[in-house]
Amino acid sequence: MNRLEVGIVVYEAVEVLDFCGPFEVFSVTGRRGGLQPFNVYTVAQEARPVSTRGALSINPHYSFDDCPRAEILLIPGGRGTRTELHKQEVLDWVNRSAVDADLVLSVCTGSLILGQAGLLDGLTATTHHLALEEFEKIAPRTKIDASQRFVDNGKIVTSAGISAGIDMSLHIVARLLGKQCAVETASYMEYDWE
Repeated sequence: MNRLEVGIVVYEAVEVLDFCGPFEVFSVTGRRGGLQPFNVYTVAQEARPVSTRGALSINPHYSFDDCPRAEILLIPGGRGTRTELHKQEVLDWVNRSAVDADLVLSVCTGSLILGQAGLLDGLTATTHHLALEEFEKIAPRTKIDASQRFVDNGKIVTSAGISAGIDMSLHIVARLLGKQCAVETASYMEYDWE
């Protein structure tokens, strides 16, 4: 298997575990066996530090202008989604990147951005349990399933809030590399995953 590019979008007030949980899963997968199946990087609209929820400052690897093609595109959530989903340049970039991606993932309220971009029309999706009503307004042509930790539509996979992004990421590892690889990754992380 060729190394897959995993692009994780970050923005002001992004929820830390929404992007760091999946970042950890994809970056440690296979490492104990000497493999590196994923190259994980962060991307922001501009090449400048981003302040997360809780004021952690991070330096994105790329901006929208110089980002390589992400075969796996991940949109995390957080309070900042409410600003991002009203930026047409963000929605346009997400749409263009989604076309080129093999997989499009969202964590928590990252699904609001995918919904606003029209990428969830006709699909089943989930989000953070406190954002379900807002999600329904933003994406009225999406069937919402709040009973699942994540919903896999094939190319597009959405997860519920925060830690559910780790479950979804392990699910993707299992899809691409086999369940044993995902179990090994979860074991290394000391994460209770089935």
